[in-house]
Amino acid sequence: MSKETGGPAFPTQINNSGNAAIKGFNGEEIKPHTFSAYPGMNLRDYFAANALQGLLSWAGDDSSGSYHSNSDPAHTASMAYEYADAMIAARVKP
Repeated sequence: MSKETGGPAFPTQINNSGNAAIKGFNGEEIKPHTFSAYPGMNLRDYFAANALQGLLSWAGDDSSGSYHSNSDPAHTASMAYEYADAMIAARVKP
């Protein structure tokens, strides 16, 4: 099952308005008077990265008695994406 990504978080493009070819972000050649578009990271990854910062800065009991330890990277990364998925779902609610 594919997850909703929320679309691009930081799309950008390189415009080559000059008379000579230039290199793009991926090393490709951008011919004069053309552009190359880049989608950037997706919104789900951006949300997960921000959630991960919070998860890694906190390790302790919360009011519900659950304990979070950042000693298991796979579990912490999974939690970050759970938060990201919840944030994407919340965006479409009225």
